[in-house]
Amino acid sequence: MLISMLIDSAAFSNACMCSCRAPCNMAMPTVSMIDASGMKFFSNSVCSSLIEPGVYRLNMGHEGDCFLVPGPVRMNQACLEAMSTPTITARGTEFRDVMARLNSGLRYAFNLTPSSSERKNQSWTGDDGYKVIVVSGSGTAAMEMVMANRFRHNDRVLVPTNGKFGERVAEMGSRFCNVKHLKYEWGRAFDFGEIEEQLARGNWEAVAICHNETSTGITQDATELAEMCQRHGVAFIIDGITSVGGLPVHPNEWGAEAVVVGAQKCTAGPSGIAAIAVNQHFIDRCTAIRNQDDSNPTYYLDILAALKKGDDDQTPWTPAINPAMGWAASLEYLKNEGLEQRWNRCALMAKGVRNLFTDLGFELLADEFFRSSTVTAIMYPDGIDDSWRTRLKDEYDTQVIGAQDHLKGKMFRVGSMGETTVSEMIEGCKRMISCFEDFGMEFSQVEVESYFE
Repeated sequence: MLISMLIDSAAFSNACMCSCRAPCNMAMPTVSMIDASGMKFFSNSVCSSLIEPGVYRLNMGHEGDCFLVPGPVRMNQACLEAMSTPTITARGTEFRDVMARLNSGLRYAFNLTPSSSERKNQSWTGDDGYKVIVVSGSGTAAMEMVMANRFRHNDRVLVPTNGKFGERVAEMGSRFCNVKHLKYEWGRAFDFGEIEEQLARGNWEAVAICHNETSTGITQDATELAEMCQRHGVAFIIDGITSVGGLPVHPNEWGAEAVVVGAQKCTAGPSGIAAIAVNQHFIDRCTAIRNQDDSNPTYYLDILAALKKGDDDQTPWTPAINPAMGWAASLEYLKNEGLEQRWNRCALMAKGVRNLFTDLGFELLADEFFRSSTVTAIMYPDGIDDSWRTRLKDEYDTQVIGAQDHLKGKMFRVGSMGETTVSEMIEGCKRMISCFEDFGMEFSQVEVESYFE
């Protein structure tokens, strides 16, 4: 039985698909009636009415607010509408269809081999042997699932850090294994010589890192670390919450046992849902530890319970149904843009921000050759603090994010991830410059657009 539901499309009819709230003449999919299960909308609008490949808007003029934060990022219209459809049963074929599409989309975002998007057709795995697991929780929950299930209490895990979120990986890991925390100055690159020296001493189970450290705007050299891990026969675990979908990530090439992503960052999905890509060695080790009765206590985050449900396109516990529908829509949008194209767009915007602000006399926090393409950390000049951000938001309708811990009030961060357009970044930078001028700073005239070509 169909129950008709009227969706007022007026709120979306003149909104840009990229969610920047700019008026837009581009034709958008409209939906007036949907099935009570939500699947008629999901299949007809979300999966088939997205923009065509190759027409992704990058340089049209931007109006409205500028939301330049490193996550949670804005979600597009298709994602929002998918989440607003009537909920469906967690154990029916409709949700299995959602999970199959989501799994297939996640494999694309993780840069893994493709899989079918049809249910009951191994949507979660592919020729590379990796399997994707959807977690109804934040990226932190997904990372905890990895650490709690993969290691025994006495396993030695090396965790180098240079920012807040890497330190969180170390702190989290210490609950489940024997962590050695190599703590570097925030924004400084890892000392690879020291890491190599530590690994050469032997008896390590793994190296775990935060790949893209948004607190400091630095990206770790995962290729170098992967080669070290392979030389010394240790596992490589990656918190890729803010890199998967926005930066080049190569799980198979790196031999990573597990990589974590959060929906609300580079893939522009909703907060509160995450995923893990794991290889067969990871699964075998988790199984062996469980069979030896030497595992850490878990229940909700039991990864073996999740793995048992994968072939059925299901989850062990009640899933985040509507967020899953929204994330599947966002991943369809990512496919339309193209993964490498998104990497390139994020890199273009970050490079433009870096070059613009350094030319204006600002200092960047992160080491030059390790600066992130999804977030840029910029130091405030003397005499300016977070009151500038407040004015930027209130007077210029533009948001960037502040710093954390000991850098609070000394730095701001500009996000260039998700579906942020080049035009929005250009406009946002112009507003930032004007706001700094309100605080008494003087700049020579610059053509902001030229930095983003």
